[in-house]
Amino acid sequence: MHDLVIRGGTVVDGTGAARRLADIAVDAATITKVGPGIGPGRREIDATGLLVTPGFVDVHTHYDGQATWDPYVTPSSWHGVTTVIFGNCGVGFAPVRPGAAPYLINLMEGVEDIPGTALAEGVKFNWESFPEYMNALGAAPKVVDIGAQVPHGALRFYVMGERGADHATIPTDNEIAQMGDLLEDSLKAGALGFTTSRTIKHRAKDGRFTPSLSAREPELLGLAAAMKRAGRGVIEVNSDFGPGEFEVLRSAAEVSGRPLSLLLLQVNNAPELWRETRAQIHAARQEGVDIHGQVGCRPIGMMMGLEPVATISLS
Repeated sequence: MHDLVIRGGTVVDGTGAARRLADIAVDAATITKVGPGIGPGRREIDATGLLVTPGFVDVHTHYDGQATWDPYVTPSSWHGVTTVIFGNCGVGFAPVRPGAAPYLINLMEGVEDIPGTALAEGVKFNWESFPEYMNALGAAPKVVDIGAQVPHGALRFYVMGERGADHATIPTDNEIAQMGDLLEDSLKAGALGFTTSRTIKHRAKDGRFTPSLSAREPELLGLAAAMKRAGRGVIEVNSDFGPGEFEVLRSAAEVSGRPLSLLLLQVNNAPELWRETRAQIHAARQEGVDIHGQVGCRPIGMMMGLEPVATISLS
């Protein structure tokens, strides 16, 4: 007798094969048989009229706060997602110094439109380092698997304080080294990668651009070197891909020796830019650089308003 049998579902197995009606047997948490006529199970699920698929891995979410209090990680768990990865776009909640949480909430609220009141009330911030944050995430069971990445904004603000959000300020060599050491420690403790934002689309609730927008090449390559020392992790980037930007990010991938995942978006003011970036990705891959385009499965919506915003000079 099998531990579990899922009966009569339409199986889409992810291999590209045609969908088919089949039963599925599971034993000791492993699928052991797919096909007709499977024997009885200790537990059986009638999947008639339903799709049965492998779990979906959502590599781009922002559950950094919600995952600390919601064991169901909704709504992703409602839609067949079995693994969520957060900490994307350089925003998140660790590392964080005592008293610095309001800035990280302000940043997340502006960039991802997550209500600051919910974050302020729901996130306990009973951690400081990124490994401590992961311990807090793991303290309660979840119905899905989760993975966290180290956000550049939080890392920069932790090391540089308010200077980290000042785009006229360049981190010292010592500060870059501190960020690198913290990143290396986080990756060795189980962080899945490092993420950064280099787009003017990302602003904090108070209108300030995200801290990592103006990070220069020495800072990015210093962090890439830390990833090489750790020997693990993915670099995830949301960028506007201005002149020379792809070359800088490619250099980070080359220095780190780690995969680079780039958001590949169509924008109306540069309708062919995504094709140009895709061509650069293909060329880099042909030369042995591990770069991937990260493509959304649906268009992005944008909320417009008349609130005043801050401006900066990146010269």
